[in-house]
Amino acid sequence: MTTPGKNRPLRIGVVTVSDRASRGVYEDKGGPAIRAELDRIIASTWEPVVRVIPDDLDGIKDTLAELADREGCDLIVTTGGTGPAPRDVTPEATEAVCDKMMPGFGELMRSVSLAVVPTAILSRQTAGIRGTSLIVNLPGKPSAIHDCLMAVFPAIPYCLDLIGGAWIDTDPAVCQAFRPKA
Repeated sequence: MTTPGKNRPLRIGVVTVSDRASRGVYEDKGGPAIRAELDRIIASTWEPVVRVIPDDLDGIKDTLAELADREGCDLIVTTGGTGPAPRDVTPEATEAVCDKMMPGFGELMRSVSLAVVPTAILSRQTAGIRGTSLIVNLPGKPSAIHDCLMAVFPAIPYCLDLIGGAWIDTDPAVCQAFRPKA
């Protein structure tokens, strides 16, 4: 069976949600950490579509919709805005633009994070589907990005295949090496 997305080039949105990074007063460490992890995991040729935006509900919604609908990103990975602070609204923006929510992603990410830090219970990572795009919200700290992305990535190629996104070939040595303790 041929999946519609298997012959398209893979595009991945990498979105940093941070007031300070978007103003240039803070170095964006989350977006580069996501790109580095994806470079290790993905064996396919892929193109990043990078955005650094403020913690603003409408701005985040607009960016996610643009990356899915106009930029044709198969996967959109965000970092930042998943805590309990008043301006942390990335999960709300994600839910607002998605057709289906995928709560298992957030459940697994929190479980893996709790094994490292007890305050991970405050984290609100989630994931959802918009058309043929999968949106995954990650935390902002690079070490947490690694742990969470490695935990959920084994499900991402299959999810994209099911929703008609582009095919992702992964490096089996990397994907098999990390197994969550949860």
